[in-house]
Amino acid sequence: MLERPSRDHPRARPRRASYVRMSIAALALVFSFLLGIAFARTLDERPEDGRAVTSVRTLTPLPQEGPTPTVTVTVTGP
Repeated sequence: MLERPSRDHPRARPRRASYVRMSIAALALVFSFLLGIAFARTLDERPEDGRAVTSVRTLTPLPQEGPTPTVTVTVTGP
């Protein structure tokens, strides 16, 4: 006996639905990336403490030596 094919199995989804789902996923990734960049820039641009700290240091110079003398050597033969 031949049986008729059952219609209980789900049909394959149309390709258009998978393209739409992939596009939504790509847009969500781009949006989350841009949101992360905006958050990082916000953290970088926040104001710092109003307290300014100034430190003053006096450096003493190191002792300087005179230049080394230059010596000229002339060789006339072997």
